[in-house]
Amino acid sequence: MSNTPFGFNRPGDGDDDDRPQDPFKGMGGDMAQFADMLHRFADMIGAQGAGGGGGGPLNWDLAKNIARHTVVEQGDPSVVDAERRQVEEALRLADLWLDEKTTLPAGVRTPQAWSRSEWIEQTLPVWAKVCDPIATRMVESMGGALGGGEIPADMQAMAGPLIGMVKQMAGAMVGGQAGQALGALAREVTGSADVGLPLAPDGVGALLPAGVEAFGEGLEVSADEVRLYLALREAAHQRLFAHVPWLRAHLLGAVEEYARGITVDLSGIEQAVQGLDLSNPEALQEALGGELQLQPEETPRQKAALARLETALALVEGWVDTVVNEAAQGRLPGSVKLAEAVRRRRATGGPAERTFATLVGLELRPRRLREAGVLWRSLTEARGTQGRDAIWDHPDLLPTADDLDDPEGFVHGPDEIEGLSDLDWSDLTKSADDKPDEKGPGDDPGPGGEPGPGDGGPRA
Repeated sequence: MSNTPFGFNRPGDGDDDDRPQDPFKGMGGDMAQFADMLHRFADMIGAQGAGGGGGGPLNWDLAKNIARHTVVEQGDPSVVDAERRQVEEALRLADLWLDEKTTLPAGVRTPQAWSRSEWIEQTLPVWAKVCDPIATRMVESMGGALGGGEIPADMQAMAGPLIGMVKQMAGAMVGGQAGQALGALAREVTGSADVGLPLAPDGVGALLPAGVEAFGEGLEVSADEVRLYLALREAAHQRLFAHVPWLRAHLLGAVEEYARGITVDLSGIEQAVQGLDLSNPEALQEALGGELQLQPEETPRQKAALARLETALALVEGWVDTVVNEAAQGRLPGSVKLAEAVRRRRATGGPAERTFATLVGLELRPRRLREAGVLWRSLTEARGTQGRDAIWDHPDLLPTADDLDDPEGFVHGPDEIEGLSDLDWSDLTKSADDKPDEKGPGDDPGPGGEPGPGDGGPRA
């Protein structure tokens, strides 16, 4: 990486007496060009941000427009009334079946069928919470790289607007990347909960008819079965999100904690900007339009955040798999094939993994899901449905990453004290007065109440 960020030369660097003292000459321009560029570039940024992006670091208006363009250009038919009725009936029937397999009540108050564009609109508020932490890091990194040098005092006033504009452009950059990622994701999801996060508004359960149809292609399972199986998964997710009050904050907080440890590699951006003509803002926009490289820090805190996030998502998905497959067993002939199709999507890197990798620098691995499924099934066998679901009563009761490595140990407890479970705890709590008198042959007191030979008294 260059020691001269974004083309600025710092006073006292090197021995070249001919270096430009005007920092903007290092980028191929002069003060007059810079003044002209300020007006043109401000107009361009203003046009990009028209309508407002919520005041955050990321330009979500731009992201939404790019995401919608991505799905529309490949075809995004509107949902017709017949499809809407099919989805609503499937979600209602799914909740009836789940009532028998979990103590958590139904969470879908408003069943809906969405087009891909509607999925983008409805889930965007939650994506903003997920992506803004890393967007903040990226914008701060770019602004710091541009303004972090020792710019002469008389140039600070001129550099300030440029730094502000580059931060705006940084927000547009992340907005563009987020839009492309969400547009690609919208073409793959089948409902609102595919990535294991609470993306839908409260009380809403949704399926995408186009996504459901694409999921069922090649499976040789009837469309009704595919729709109902995916409705079971959607309804099961919504039960968790609706009736485990701490879960939403737990999941989104884990994502945010992980994002705090992400760093941004700006070497490619710096090389693109060096020597750029400031009188050409379109060229600057193109130079800043490359994809950023997100690098997680290998620190204990970062590793702990990653483990917490992977474990939380795995536990959600494992519980959903468990209750859905129990509900579908004996009712949907193709349920085993459909469950395998879901597992195959995860193993080959499904939408969740690619989206997180693009938006927050996180690649989710599906290995924890298998272990979480084993744990939930073991809990069901050992404690029943009520005992299994009671684990969601408090976050402190949740299994940890270590528990996923040893599901049976979590379910049945430690076995360090052999035979401990066979003890009658009531015997241990009885007082001495409650215990029966057990006297040996020499235990009777001697004459006058003196201890007999069996009591440790004088022996002949």
